[in-house]
Order: sequence, then structure tokens, then C-alpha cells
Amino acid sequence: MISADLNIILPEVILAIYAMVALVGAVYTGKDALAGPLTWLTAGVFVLLAAWIGLGGEGNQTAFGGMFNDDGFARFAKVTILLSAAAVLVMGKDYMARRDMLRFEYASLVSLAVVGMMMMVSAGNLMSLYMGLELQSLALYVVASLRRDSVKSTEAGMKYFVLGALSSGLLLYGSSLVYGFAGTTDFAGIIIAAGEGHTTLGLLFGLTFIACGLAFKVSAVPFHMWTPDVYEGAPTPITAFFATAPKVAAMALFARVVHDAFGGVVKDWQQIIALLSLLSMFLGAVAAIGQRDIKRLMAYSSIAHMGYALMGLAAGTAFGVQAMLIYMAIYVTMNIGTFAFILSMEKDGHPVTDIAALNMYSKRAPGKALAMLILLFSLAGVPPLVGFFGKFYVLRAAYDAGLAWLAIAGVIASVIGAFYYLRIVFFMYFGDEDAEGLDQGRNPVLMGFLMASAAVMLIGVVNLFGIETLAEAAALTLVN
Repeated sequence: MISADLNIILPEVILAIYAMVALVGAVYTGKDALAGPLTWLTAGVFVLLAAWIGLGGEGNQTAFGGMFNDDGFARFAKVTILLSAAAVLVMGKDYMARRDMLRFEYASLVSLAVVGMMMMVSAGNLMSLYMGLELQSLALYVVASLRRDSVKSTEAGMKYFVLGALSSGLLLYGSSLVYGFAGTTDFAGIIIAAGEGHTTLGLLFGLTFIACGLAFKVSAVPFHMWTPDVYEGAPTPITAFFATAPKVAAMALFARVVHDAFGGVVKDWQQIIALLSLLSMFLGAVAAIGQRDIKRLMAYSSIAHMGYALMGLAAGTAFGVQAMLIYMAIYVTMNIGTFAFILSMEKDGHPVTDIAALNMYSKRAPGKALAMLILLFSLAGVPPLVGFFGKFYVLRAAYDAGLAWLAIAGVIASVIGAFYYLRIVFFMYFGDEDAEGLDQGRNPVLMGFLMASAAVMLIGVVNLFGIETLAEAAALTLVN
């Protein structure tokens, strides 16, 4: 029995062992001297595990008495998490090394965070859910404050830790209520106790507190307050990591909880998620308008995009889950390219985050400016770029589920949000010609990710690279 369980959870075991061996090995072999090769090795391990999970996994299996699920939904999320984490590690290596932040702990902490994320998306029990969530969170608290000589970085880590502890408390309190009224922590038992149609008041309170805890992890309003400060204060490669893999893991976990544990009472949680979606879309769209720092702008952009993803989840259907998965895959791809561009923004060797520094950037680097323009248009949802199809799927899912009001609100928020993306385009193409420009550094790795991401936004309009079919199969394993 144990051997069969370990075989199911083998990718997580291998990655956890790798992270611990790398941590101990670096201590005995010169510490930071191996940080560079270790970063490349870790990215390679992520890619290999993604290939193993994506190509080798099939069917639906459970381990440890239903505490761990290995199904199509989990595998889709894990592949997305692993590939995005690998991309961010490779992208940020040069940035971290040149600023003396490429510590040997960096790759190991990211690996442990990814193990937590993989556990989150496969959770079948409130205990395994919390174990995965805290493993991810504790590692992220540390990497947020990795730049120890920076007040902003330290502040980012502290704010994230304090508010993260609050969200964990909400989640635990909700879990205890659910356990008290359902008599079990297994999702399979909770869905039976919750019944069909409408559940008991106690379970509903428990579900609400759990939703609040998970809303913090996806930075949904009103639990978004940590996001702008952490995005701004953390080193840019860490910000890029926060904007990609953890968002996928938290959103997948949200879907896992509401469908696996409360799938029979969709109407009870649908209104909660719809409200989170509505508030996130509009606050993200409006609050970003006044931002001058591009990292803070991307933080509010992230809040708005999580609102759109939650719209798909609010539908409460298999198509809604499919739309959410498609949206998250597209969102991660857009963010990788965008942060590759942000990482390249430097003046005299120092990072620059003020969007005014992009004045007439198109004259100095027309290729990079065009790639960024494509990504910004895609983030705004301008057709026919791939970002438009991401929004189209979630809007259609909400409309088909009878949430036409939410779909209309999403369109309005999208129009408002387009302003701050177009403002960056304005600076790049029509800004002040006399302004001092950025350095013309051409990091081939960053250029490669930027151009590849922009190319995906253009070429993907043909068939979304098959993501639609994969997401549909994944959604059907979660919502039967």
C-alpha cells in the first residue's frame, strides 16, 4: 500500500529530496559559488518533472487514503507551475548574480515552494491542503525578503508574512468549522455532508472562511493589500515568480476545494466567488491608473486578472473550470514575457521601474518595444491576440452559467483596465523625445523569453497550441 502511494507521489518526493540535498550539498561545497550552476540545474529538474508528469501521467489515482489526488486537473496545473518556475529561474539568474543576491538558498527555496504548490493542487483533504499551502508560503516569505540590505525587500517579506499568517488563521478556522460540522477532513466526506442544493449554516460559515484564506493567496479583493508592496519591494525575479506559479497553484486549489468538497452546493459558494471576482476586476482596473512604478502597476494588473480567472470559477461548471485553466495558462505566458522586459529595464547598470523611463523607447529598441506592445495589448484583451481569447472563455463561461451581469461587468472593467496598458505604449511610441533613455543591454536570455512570449500571443490565435483540449480534459476530471 505504502509503495503504491509513494509511486503516485514520486515527482513530489523527488523534488523535495532534490531541494534538501541541494541545500545540504551547497553548505559543504562552498555555498554561493555553486548558486549559478544550481539555478540552471533546478530549472532543468523542473522541466524534466513537467515532461514526466505531462507525458507519463494518465487516469485518476489517489494516495494515502484520498489525501492526495493524481488526476488530469492536477497534472495540468503542475506542468504549468513547473514550466513557469523554470522560466523565472532562468530569466532572473543574471539579474540576481549581478546584484549579489544569487544565494545558494534561492534555488532550494523555490524548489520547496514548488513542492508545496504541487501538493496544493493535488490535495484531497483539509490537512494535506494546509500542509502544501504552508510549505509554499513559508518559502515565499523568505524569498520575498532575500535582499537583506534593502529596506523595501525586508518590508515586503514582513508584510507578506504578517498578512499571510492572518490568511492562514482564517483558513484554519474555516477548516475547523467544516470538520466540526462534517465530521471529516476528507473532501469526499465533506461533499456528502454538505449535501445537494443548500448546505447547513455551519458548513457555509466554514466554506466562507476557507474562501477568504484562499482569496488572499490569489490576491483577490479585499484580501489584496499585500500585493502592491510585495511586488514593488521584492527583487524583480522574485516578483516575476510571485506573479506566475503561486497564482496558478492557488487558483487550482480554489477550484479543487469548491468542486471536490462543496460541488453539490454550487449556488452557496457561487455568489461568494462572483463577488470576489467583481471587486478584484474593478479595483485592479481603477487603482492601476495612478501607478508610475511598473512593478506596482503589474501588481494591480495581477489583481484584476485574478478577478477574470475567478469569473470562470464562479460559473460552477466544467466549462468554467476549463476557461479558468486556459486563462491561467495564457496569463502566465504573458507575465513571463512582460517581466523579461521589466528585468531588462536598466540605467547605468541599475534597475529602473518608472514607466516614464520608457519615453520613445521604440526609437532606441524597436524590436523590444514591438514585443512589449504585443504583450500589453494581449494583457488588455485586444483581439485577435491570445489574451483576448482568455477573456472570451471566462466571459462566455459566466454568461452560460446565468451570470450575465458579471460578464458585462468584466467587459466594462476590461475597457477601464486597457488605459494603463495603453499608457505604457504611449510612452514607448509617443513620449518625450528629450527624456533620458534606458541602457541598451541585450541579455539574450531575456530577449529570448520576451520574443517567444510575444510570438505565442500572435501565433497562438490559430488553435491556442492545443491548450483548449488539454484544459477541457483536465476540467472534466475535476467536475464530473
